[in-house]
Amino acid sequence: MGLKIRLARAGAKKRPYYHIVVADSRSPRDGRFIEKVGSYNPMLPAEHAERVRLTEERVAHWLAHGAVATDRVAKFLGRAGLAPEPELREQPKKSAPKKKAQERAAAAAAAAG
Repeated sequence: MGLKIRLARAGAKKRPYYHIVVADSRSPRDGRFIEKVGSYNPMLPAEHAERVRLTEERVAHWLAHGAVATDRVAKFLGRAGLAPEPELREQPKKSAPKKKAQERAAAAAAAAG
């Protein structure tokens, strides 16, 4: 049984709220979980104290028992000092503007300045 520490969505439509849970990796995102170890409210400002709440001793317990955090939860754990900060992966270049759009932007910048 692979354990994951991940987010489970709660809250109303367009008002997201997430529970940080320990779950079997095969169970659905919002389905059965083993234990709730925190919460995440993305509607609050980034510096707000209640944005991410963790039960630190339970998170440490599950990490010691082999639970693996997902990318987003690993960021939260890294900021809280419960796990090493994950390294940033390279962003895809697929979403960057194409060659002609870059040429147009460069021409507009040259004309403006």
